[in-house]
Amino acid sequence: MISTLTFCLTEQKPNVLTFQAEDNIVQLYILEERIFRVYNRMESAHSLGQTWTIAPGMEDVPFAGRDRFDLSPFSLPSYDVKEEEGTVQVWTNSLKAVIHMDGFCIDWYEKDHDSWRKIAGDRKTQSYNFSKQLGEGVSHYMERDARDHYYGLGEKGGRMDRHHKRYQMRTIDAMGYDAQHTDPLYKHIPFYLVHSPVTESSYGIYYDNYSDSTFDMGAELDNYHGLYRYYHAKNGDLDYYFILGPEIKDVVETYTWMTGRTIFPPKWSLGYSGSTMTYTDEPDAQDQLKKFVEACKAYDIPCDSFQLSSGYTSIGDKRYVFHWNKSKIPDPQGMNDHFHDHGIQVCANIKPALLVDHPEYEKLKDQQLFIKDYTGINPEVSQFWDELGSYLDFTNEATVHWWKDRVKETLLAYGIDSTWNDNNEYEIWDERALADGFGKQVPVSLLKPIQTLLMMKASYEAQREYAPERRPYLISRSGGPGMHRYVQTWSGDNYTDWKTIRYNQKMGLSLSLSGIYNFGHDVGGFAGKAPEPELFIRWIQNGIFHPRFTIHSWNDDKTVNVPWMYEEHVEEIRYWMKERVKWLPYLYHLLYQAHAEHQPMLTPTFYHFEKDPHTFEESDDFLVGKDLLVANVMEKGQKERTVYLPENKDGWYDIASHIWHAGGQSLTLPVSIHTVPLFAQGGSVLPIRDGAVTFATKDKDERGLLIFPSKETGESRRKVYEDDGETMEYEQGNCSWIKAVMKTTPDVVQVHVELEGKYRPPYESVNLYFPETEERTIEVNGERLTEHTYQWNLNK
Repeated sequence: MISTLTFCLTEQKPNVLTFQAEDNIVQLYILEERIFRVYNRMESAHSLGQTWTIAPGMEDVPFAGRDRFDLSPFSLPSYDVKEEEGTVQVWTNSLKAVIHMDGFCIDWYEKDHDSWRKIAGDRKTQSYNFSKQLGEGVSHYMERDARDHYYGLGEKGGRMDRHHKRYQMRTIDAMGYDAQHTDPLYKHIPFYLVHSPVTESSYGIYYDNYSDSTFDMGAELDNYHGLYRYYHAKNGDLDYYFILGPEIKDVVETYTWMTGRTIFPPKWSLGYSGSTMTYTDEPDAQDQLKKFVEACKAYDIPCDSFQLSSGYTSIGDKRYVFHWNKSKIPDPQGMNDHFHDHGIQVCANIKPALLVDHPEYEKLKDQQLFIKDYTGINPEVSQFWDELGSYLDFTNEATVHWWKDRVKETLLAYGIDSTWNDNNEYEIWDERALADGFGKQVPVSLLKPIQTLLMMKASYEAQREYAPERRPYLISRSGGPGMHRYVQTWSGDNYTDWKTIRYNQKMGLSLSLSGIYNFGHDVGGFAGKAPEPELFIRWIQNGIFHPRFTIHSWNDDKTVNVPWMYEEHVEEIRYWMKERVKWLPYLYHLLYQAHAEHQPMLTPTFYHFEKDPHTFEESDDFLVGKDLLVANVMEKGQKERTVYLPENKDGWYDIASHIWHAGGQSLTLPVSIHTVPLFAQGGSVLPIRDGAVTFATKDKDERGLLIFPSKETGESRRKVYEDDGETMEYEQGNCSWIKAVMKTTPDVVQVHVELEGKYRPPYESVNLYFPETEERTIEVNGERLTEHTYQWNLNK
C-alpha cells in the first residue's frame, strides 16, 4: 500500500515544525546539531504525556516523569528551513532532514565537507501507520542497505550485528536461556545504531515507547517494497530520536547522555561478589553463609560482597518479599555483622510482586497498591515464579512510600548494604490491566519497563535516605533506557555451556553499545549442570574483566559454583581471582569515566578503531577502556588463539611477554589453561593494584602503573582517577588524578607523573613498570633509570 495522504507544513515554532494531513499530525523537533526528533501521536487514549528515559545529562527524573514536550534540557540550535517541489528541508550545520510531503517520508543527510550526503531514509512505499492504514499499533519502515551493520537493541543473543534478524522487545523471565538463540530476554532497550562501511558514517535511532515491540532488521523480504527494516510497537505513540555520529562512539555517548548519567557506585561493587541460590534455600542458611566466609578466608579468595538470594524470605517452599525466615537465619544482624567483620558487603534480593498468600497481601490490596485488573478496582493476579501473585504499582505514590519504608526497616536497619532488584520483568500478560499512572489510570502495557525503572528508583532513594553519606549500590535484572542512572546489571539466568561465554560476551558488548555500561554475567552459568573445571576456569578468566564479577548458580545437580568447588584447581582459580583485584584501579577509573563522560567500559574493538574495517568482523576480542585488548579463550581444549590487533600508529604490547607488535595484523598465539592473551596499546598507562593480594589484605590499596611507550616519536597523555571509593565527597571535589605525560623519540622515553587534586590516596608511593624489552633510555620526572621500574614518591 502507498499512502494517499499529502501533508502540509502547518506551523513553525522555535525548533518545532508541524505537518498535517487530515487527522494525522507529525512534529519534527530540532534538539541539537546532531539530534532531531519525530513525533506522531497515534491515539489520545494511548498517549503518555511524560518521559522517564529522556534525561539529557541528568542523574535522575521525578517519579511522575518529565514533561515529554519540555525541550529545555536541549541546546535547541539554530537551523534553516526550505520548502520546494513537494518537500520541506530542515538542517543544522551537521544534519539535514528532507521531508517528502506526498505520503510523508523522511530522508536523512549528513554534512560532507561542503555538500550533503544521504545516510538513511524512510521506505517510500508507506513508512508510517497513518489513519491505521497498516492496522493497529505503531509502525516505522525504513530503507535498508544490505551492506550496513546494525548494532544495539540492548541485551540480545547471537551475533553482534543484528542485520537479517528479527527481535522482540518484551521483558520475560528467561531462566536457562540459550545465549545464541533465545529471544526475548530481560530488558527493553528500543535503540539501535547503524554503521555504513560505504559512507563510513554512523547514526542511531531511539524509540521513546515502552510497549512491547518488534524490530525487524531485514529478516522480512518483500519484492514490492525493496529492502527495508521496520519497528512495530503494540501501543503508544511514534516518538523517535535520530542521532547522527558521525562515528559510532559519538552515537553511543550522545544517546547515553540523552538518557541520563551512569551511576557512580562504591569501589567495592567491582570486587568479586559471591552468590548462590543453594545456601539460602538450606534450612541452616545462616551457618551455610558463615561457612562461605570461612572458606574465602581458608582458600585465600578475595571477596568484596555477597548476594543474598531470595531463600532468606521463604515460608515453606515459596518466597515472600521483605520477610525474614528466622528458622533459616535466626540473627540477620549477626549474619551481616559477620560478613562486615571480614570486609564483605551484603546485597539482599527483593522482588516487586507479593504472592496472594503473602502476610501483607490483604493489607496492600485494601490500600490499592497493586496493578489493577481490567475493572480498575481489583488487583491483577499473574503467574509469579512458584505461585500466583500481584505486582506492586510504582506509578502510585503510596506504593513508593511503602516500598521505601520496607527497604529501610527490613533490610538496611539489619545491616544490608545493597538491594538486588530481581524478577522485575513485570510479566503481566493481560493487556487490559491498569496502572495508577500517578492519578490517571493507563494500561500497564504502556509502561511495564517504567514500573521496573521506578522500582529501582524507589530502592535507590531508600538507600540514599538511609545513609546519605554513602554511595548507593544497586543491582537489577530487568530494565530499560535510564536504568544506568540507578543500577548495575547482569545478563540474567544463563545456562551452563561453552557457547554461553561467547554469546554472553557479545550480549554484554551490545549493552555497552546501548548505553548500559556497568554489567556482567553469572560466571560459571546459573542453570544446568555444574561447569566442568576447564569451562569454569575459562569463565572466570573472562569474568574478571567485566565491571560486574559474580559467580552465581542454581545447579540442577545441587552443586554450588564457588572458587573452591574443584580442590585440584584451587591454586589456578585463586590466581585469577587475585588477578581481578589487580585490575580494579583501572576498572574503577573506567567506571568514573562512564559516570562523568558517558564513555563505555567494555567495547567491541571497532568502537575505538572503526577506521579499520577488519574490526567489524565477528570475533571474541574486546577492549577494556581503549587501551587494554582482551582475547579470552572460549573453546574447549583450545591450544592456539588468533587475535586481531587493530590498526593504530603506536602498536600493541603483549602484556605477558612485553613484545611489541604493529597494529593491523592477526597473531596466532599458543595458549594453555593458564593463559589469557592481553595486549596494551602503545602510549598507554594502565593503573593496577600493586603488591601481594590476600583475603586479609584485599582492602590495602597499593598502586602501580604499567607504562607502554610508543615506538614512534610523539607524545601521549593519560590520567587515572582516584577518590575514597565509598562516600559522596567526590561530588564536592575530594578526588585526584594521577597524570602522566610520555614523550618518546627513537632514543629516549621521558615520563612526567604528578598527582593533582584534593584527595590524598592511602598509598605514599607508586611503582612504575616499563616493558623489559624497552632498550631506549628511560627518564621519569627528570631522573634517568638504570632498571625498568621506578618508585615515585608522592610526598616529594
